Amino acid sequence: MVYETYSENETLQLGQKLGESAKSGSIYALDADLGCGKTVLARGFAKGLGVEGMVNSPTFTILKSYNSGRLPFHHFDVYRILDPAEMDEIGYEDCFFSDGVSFIEWAGQIRELLPETTVWIKIEKDPQKGFDYRRITVDHEDTGN
Repeated sequence: MVYETYSENETLQLGQKLGESAKSGSIYALDADLGCGKTVLARGFAKGLGVEGMVNSPTFTILKSYNSGRLPFHHFDVYRILDPAEMDEIGYEDCFFSDGVSFIEWAGQIRELLPETTVWIKIEKDPQKGFDYRRITVDHEDTGN
């Protein structure tokens, strides 16, 4: 499914819609460049799950888990992961294979750890359509990009 958003608020709302429909045990993998709105989408997703409080990118901690919503929300930012084996140190399997929902920024870094059931989200900019324009593709298959 392809969505187009033209503002940060629209991207947030799309994330909320995705979060509202998320099911227990789901894994969402984000593929996007810097500044494309990964964390904005994550914030909306958390809101859709009913997570309370501020959600921000776990850039330095790799993982932040929130338990205040209808499902546990495990928010990963794996930008700093150089080797997928490093994920063992943070206990990723406890999140990926739980009743919660995992949402992974920079998921291409750990592609080989993600199950086939992972939902891939690609966010792309197009400056010709405006500074805040985003093309957001949600797919159940990894395109390998």
